[in-house]
Amino acid sequence: MKSKTTILFIFLLLSFTSVINAQDTIPALPDEDTVTITESESDSLDLVFELPDTTEFDVSFDANADSMLQIYYVASSLKNDSANQKSEESYVIPTFPDSAYKQRLESLPMIVELSYNNVVRRYIDVYTVKKRRQVEVMLGLSEHYFPIFDDIFDYYGVPNEMKYMSIIESALNPKAYSRARAVGLWQFMYGTGRIYGLEINSLVDERMDPIKSTHAAVKFISDLHDMYGDWLLALAAYNCGPGNVNKAIRRSGGKKNFWEIYYYLPRETRGHVPAFIAAIYTMNFYAEHDLHPVEIEIPVTTDTIFVNHKLHLQQVSEVLGIPLKQIRDLNPQYRYDIVPGQTKPYALRLPVEQTLSFIDLADSIYAYKDSVFFNKNVVSTPIINSHEPSAPSADYIKLHYTVKSGDAVGLIADWYDVRSSDLTYWNNINRNIIRSGQKLVIYKHKNVASKYEDINSISYAEKQTRNGYTVKPTTQPAPVIEELKEGEYILYTVRSGDTLWEIAQKYPGVTDTDIMKWNGITNAGKIAPGQKLKIKSKS
Repeated sequence: MKSKTTILFIFLLLSFTSVINAQDTIPALPDEDTVTITESESDSLDLVFELPDTTEFDVSFDANADSMLQIYYVASSLKNDSANQKSEESYVIPTFPDSAYKQRLESLPMIVELSYNNVVRRYIDVYTVKKRRQVEVMLGLSEHYFPIFDDIFDYYGVPNEMKYMSIIESALNPKAYSRARAVGLWQFMYGTGRIYGLEINSLVDERMDPIKSTHAAVKFISDLHDMYGDWLLALAAYNCGPGNVNKAIRRSGGKKNFWEIYYYLPRETRGHVPAFIAAIYTMNFYAEHDLHPVEIEIPVTTDTIFVNHKLHLQQVSEVLGIPLKQIRDLNPQYRYDIVPGQTKPYALRLPVEQTLSFIDLADSIYAYKDSVFFNKNVVSTPIINSHEPSAPSADYIKLHYTVKSGDAVGLIADWYDVRSSDLTYWNNINRNIIRSGQKLVIYKHKNVASKYEDINSISYAEKQTRNGYTVKPTTQPAPVIEELKEGEYILYTVRSGDTLWEIAQKYPGVTDTDIMKWNGITNAGKIAPGQKLKIKSKS
């Protein structure tokens, strides 16, 4: 084992220097090159340094943050959080004396040495003053990613605080992509990623897989720590390569403390460790700076399904009715939305409530438009559908279908042999979102319409069998019924044409599923005019 580790370290020394040094998502400082420290404040600083002469921080941080803000679940969450933004004209950003920053860092129960000085102070100002909105988004994302990181770091016995590397590397953006082609949450270059077991090819890039890339990053930083016996030096080597750190150690006369070799390191690396310490401070003391995490609407619980067939994410999206962007953001490692499951099993992450639907509808999902998404001549991108939906002619008859629980636009279109785009056009459906009980119209030519008239009344299994699919029998769980006591609810009288979804819209915070639970309804399409429904009152 020792010889294997020694060989790895030698290889790291010889090869990683040029590879890692190419990374350009490097924290640097704002344009100012000096910090004014009063005499009283200087007593609370460990050391005073000349600030690094770099200008890359705003460029790299903003690039990653801007990309992060385009992520589906971040963008949708920010729309709902706009009310929490404070007016810059009337709001005073909290600041504190150096002694307060130093005392707070010293209070953190961490193995890594968290020194405080003027360089660290400047980065704290960057996070808590200049980049407040981006930091609030990262705080929200951290509630999703940090529990994942904690489990993996604990598994390898690496200090928990090293997870904050992800803040300075990528701003918690799994799709971060630097100009030097470093990729993902942990900003792996191609060669380093491959050495640490990440699959990188035309279709799959596991540098963007939050779980697999974290395993690789922990192994990498752990190897670097074994080399230096110091986590801050390991972090510096993660940024600029072991060769540059070794050179700095030699030039300093053999010293092995980051701050003692500070001036011997490449200029772009001098800011890396201070930015890391500032990130730890900010993520732990954000409340003192009146920073508030944005509530990111990432699915609270997800589950993983192993795919054994070639699959396009849009097949999943259209059949299960999940927004394509959401599936992409849960599975960023698939470059062209293609899961090459025909070669080996690949993981697909979905909201937990959709995993059982995927299992039940797997055959339908794999078969859905497979000739469109996997054309023999073009594998990497789907064929563009040039069909323009339009109103039907006089030769077409209008059929009606009531949406059942578990239905999806793609499935309904398949049952009626129409295009999904026509179905959404006829019914003004946005983003393939349909609700139980919703009434849809479908147009079929008068010569064949009679073949489809009974689809609304037959079972799901019959509909699938008619289209050539085999449906495995499933045991339906007993409906969940919530008993409401007298005074806890109001009564709503169903009117002609009402659906549960439409009724739910009348009561903020209420869903059609809630109404079914409160009234013991098992079929959302079977409500009748005059029926009394219990609606739980807010009070």
